[in-house]
Amino acid sequence: MQTKPKIILSTLDLERLEVLLDRPEYQAFPGVEALGEELARAEVVEPEQVPPTVVTMNSSVRFEMLPGGESFELTLVYPRDMNGDPQRISVLAPVGSALLGLSVGQEIEWPVPGGRNIRVRIMAVTYQPERAGEYHR
Repeated sequence: MQTKPKIILSTLDLERLEVLLDRPEYQAFPGVEALGEELARAEVVEPEQVPPTVVTMNSSVRFEMLPGGESFELTLVYPRDMNGDPQRISVLAPVGSALLGLSVGQEIEWPVPGGRNIRVRIMAVTYQPERAGEYHR
């Protein structure tokens, strides 16, 4: 069994995500259970204590595919903020919940079409609300 990486979550993100999980319109999403599991295992800190290299809600993240080195960038958002932009990923998507709380340098498996997985490494958190002092977004 593979050990899950350590994750850090702000008290504000935890509160907002717990409210989201309680909303009936999101109960059918496939990522609801996985997100709940991630919230339960997270180290929770005040927003001002979140390290600048941690993926929080509304963070933009640059990834590197392994092996190969091809990179791409995505922003982790709430379902209501999914507007068809391919550069956004919902926290209720399985990959979205897996990204929440990870830090630069950590790696995850990423499912791709065709039923296979690729491995990606977080190279940078190019924008993080907490680092920018934006606690009430």
